[in-house]
Amino acid sequence: MAAVDFTKQMKREYTILSPDIFPTHMELLQSVFAIYGYKTEVLHYEGQQVIDRGLKYLHNDMCYPAICALGQQIYALTCGDYDPHKCALIQFQTGGGCRASNYIMLLRKALHNMGMDYVPVISLSFSGLEKYSGFKLTPLMMTALRAIIYGDMLLLLKNQTLPRETNQGDTRAVVDKWVSELTEQFRHKKGLSGRSMKRNLRRMAEDFHNIPKTDKKLTRVGIVGEIYVKYSSFGNNGLEEFLLSQDCEYMVPGVLGFLQYCFANTEIDHGYYGGSMLGVLGGRLAGYVADKWEEDMLEALADYPEFATPVSFDKVRELAARIIDPGVKMGEGWLLPGETAELIEKGYTNVICAQPFGCLPNHIVGKGTIRRLRELYPEANIFPVDYDAGASKVNQENRIKLMLAIAREQEQEQEQEAQYEAVGC
Repeated sequence: MAAVDFTKQMKREYTILSPDIFPTHMELLQSVFAIYGYKTEVLHYEGQQVIDRGLKYLHNDMCYPAICALGQQIYALTCGDYDPHKCALIQFQTGGGCRASNYIMLLRKALHNMGMDYVPVISLSFSGLEKYSGFKLTPLMMTALRAIIYGDMLLLLKNQTLPRETNQGDTRAVVDKWVSELTEQFRHKKGLSGRSMKRNLRRMAEDFHNIPKTDKKLTRVGIVGEIYVKYSSFGNNGLEEFLLSQDCEYMVPGVLGFLQYCFANTEIDHGYYGGSMLGVLGGRLAGYVADKWEEDMLEALADYPEFATPVSFDKVRELAARIIDPGVKMGEGWLLPGETAELIEKGYTNVICAQPFGCLPNHIVGKGTIRRLRELYPEANIFPVDYDAGASKVNQENRIKLMLAIAREQEQEQEQEAQYEAVGC
């Protein structure tokens, strides 16, 4: 089962199909790829038919994100919307110990069983796990990943504005406006310098600030967990829409934090296991650049105190170190409890930990750290929720409703205590 190389000729003729992993970010990254001559399409297929197609060609014991993400690609090749002879598939790989690093071979095995060995599979990995003559992560393309910052900014502002908008649709309109504007900027190779990015980020914050909002009381909920089910509405059964229907304001940590976590782990690996300093220096350089981008975003938000802003990544590392050793870095590793602590300290004391059922790394750093988190934050209301091809959406939502019922009962008790103190009782 030899791998098919993605060639320079294919770059001109093929469509690269990507699973829909991150909201908004994927639309922007699709535009970035176009700058460098790659025709990329993000797949938005959802529903039981996609799950069934994934289960048909993948082992049913594989993790749920694999069934969803690879299922979207397999479905695209078999539903008639694309010519399989003119398509390539792309998967993101971190190179860590998670099963996600094996998605490439899993996908190739599925294609072999489908009689589609001719479809190239591309690994998008900063660690250079695979190389192709027609697909290269050039330094310029790496710079273009500023799109991640734009996506994080839109995600942060959308999640805080949408539940409070006075006129339904205003928030979505601003998000669409910025996706369209950034796409146009990217097409003309604009919006990717430090100066233009700062200007865009400030304008974004101003646009969301100007959306008319109510001051209604909402239950604040944080979302952490495995990277796919944390962000993907397909993977988490529309979690954000459900929380919105339950009068909640929710916050999801940005994607940049996961990249910073990967960069930081190069130095942690060296400290624990030794080896070449080259990887450490590369991680430090990438981390320095990411930290500068993070500063630009926080600076743009400084004039709008109504928005809850992320803390620095260094602070997340500091919080995580109180909970678990930094050597624990399979899956989301120490980042997950670090983000949980950040959300709690920011006032999002009700935290949903979204996890694929049977994902051992995330059950260790998710469920396994809840006791320590509750020792540090007695007010925390942390609920793990499992997602799986056989899991019931009703059961998941009922579990979240239980969490919200506890949260609202605690809020009432706190209000009563405040009233008693006010009257001197």
